[in-house]
Amino acid sequence: MPTYIILGNFTDQGIRNIKDSPKRETAFRNLCEKAGAQVKDTYRTMGRYDLAAIVDAPDDVTLNAIVYSLGSLGNVRTETLRAFTRQETEAALAKIA
Repeated sequence: MPTYIILGNFTDQGIRNIKDSPKRETAFRNLCEKAGAQVKDTYRTMGRYDLAAIVDAPDDVTLNAIVYSLGSLGNVRTETLRAFTRQETEAALAKIA
């Protein structure tokens, strides 16, 4: 399954209700599970982003649906990165002519 890194920043609404963040994480994990994805881990971060999640999802469309659902709640804005394992990278490099 492809791996994705979801970076997030709290919206004004999200930071006003920061104490609900653990409950929102549980809801996010449930959303992913229902969509057939698995949350490997979540982190609260310092710096440019407020949080990060590592998620395995069956495909880009599934992950996109999860991110759309997450964004529609209004607590966080996200940026998603497709992460490639070393094996995937080596397979890509092997295709270079």
